[in-house]
Amino acid sequence: MAQIGRSIVKMDVDKLINLLNKSLADEWLAYYQYWIGAKVVKGPMKDAVIAELELHATEELTHAQLLVTRIIQLGGTPVLSPDEWTKITNCGYAAPEDPFVSVILDQNIKGEQCAIQVYSKLLDITREADPVTYDLVIQILKDEVEHEEDLAALKEDFNLMIERRK
Repeated sequence: MAQIGRSIVKMDVDKLINLLNKSLADEWLAYYQYWIGAKVVKGPMKDAVIAELELHATEELTHAQLLVTRIIQLGGTPVLSPDEWTKITNCGYAAPEDPFVSVILDQNIKGEQCAIQVYSKLLDITREADPVTYDLVIQILKDEVEHEEDLAALKEDFNLMIERRK
């Protein structure tokens, strides 16, 4: 049975599903990067950083849920195996091997900047072709921009604190 939701899409739906699955892989990796970073982070301001990372992890998980729902609505299959995440990711995964606050913040700022670029491209692709995915991408993009701003503010506070100690 054909999905009526699929019929409104004015582009190659399989290509769109592929792009959404790549973003789904990014969201799962971002979720884990935030979650594990909150567990291992060390240094000044770590409590504020932990709170922010935990909040962002929850929001990345919500993004994954939104993407899965849309992929299924389009008649696709969400990426089923974590083994595939690192193979199809747009933004990669930065393991928190150095748990120092500023390193963790830099890794996550870089990840958010990548996500913003990916979702900006998805906006361009879906603007005229798929209003449902377009609205979903706007919702996620707003969060990603906010995440970058939150992390950059923490990094700025950290840098100011370090400068004052000199």
